[in-house]
Amino acid sequence: MAFSVNTNTSALAALQSLNATVKGLATVQSRINSGLNVSSTKDDSASYAIAQGLRGDLGGLKAVSSSLSRAKSVVDVAVSGTEQISDVVNQLKTLAKQSSDTGISDDTRSAYNKDFTALRDQITTIVNSSEFNGTNLLKTGGGTVSALQSLSNTASGSGATYAPDTLSVANQGLDLPTSETLSTGSGTGVLGRDSAIDTAAKAKQAVDTLDTLSKTLSGKLSDLGSAARKIDAQQTFTGKLSDTIESGIGNLVDADLAKESAKLQALQVKQQLGVQALSIANQAPQTITSLFR
Repeated sequence: MAFSVNTNTSALAALQSLNATVKGLATVQSRINSGLNVSSTKDDSASYAIAQGLRGDLGGLKAVSSSLSRAKSVVDVAVSGTEQISDVVNQLKTLAKQSSDTGISDDTRSAYNKDFTALRDQITTIVNSSEFNGTNLLKTGGGTVSALQSLSNTASGSGATYAPDTLSVANQGLDLPTSETLSTGSGTGVLGRDSAIDTAAKAKQAVDTLDTLSKTLSGKLSDLGSAARKIDAQQTFTGKLSDTIESGIGNLVDADLAKESAKLQALQVKQQLGVQALSIANQAPQTITSLFR
């Protein structure tokens, strides 16, 4: 090998090795700082693109979870209100049967009627109070519930407008009409706001009406209960799906910090050796001066 003061091949090689080590150190330190093995598309384009798509899905699932939570609250309020109305109707039925007894006095029937009208008015109070976030499933015109249940697009055909996959809960319309005549027919199942049991005849008609109303309420409770269970199940599934996707993103882009710690130790030692090697290589040209003594 020729001796030259203009070109120090050994120093150039040592410098290249040291630069590679410094670059490796920067990469490892970045992974340790961010906790990510793939923090940019420059690290791994394929993994980064997949992770970004999954992050978009994860954001969509947060919207689904929020929508389901809102629907659950509305339905839960409606369920509570309907259950309370059902209890009130049972009490009304008992009073109507008591008042239908032709052997009781007018004063006793009047007392029963007072209790009856008080409970009847309570139904209206329950219906009006069963509201959440502006939606009341028990009041006619109080709105319905529609919530996202998945990220699926139900639109068919190319170029079709996005149609989200939703679930719906219909309005139950349990508020009392104003006409008393609706409550006097045999088994109409509709209780009026001014219904009364101040006579034995009205009390008998009210018993028929309340029997039918009880069956109607059982169907309403069944519908609301089914909707509530469906929402709960979908919420559970959405939560599990979110956890799975988040785990998948971690598998793609998260750094193994134990491995990176070991790499850091090795590169730091390698850097120290590289500095020493470069120092030795830089001193090599000084040996040339001994040739001219």
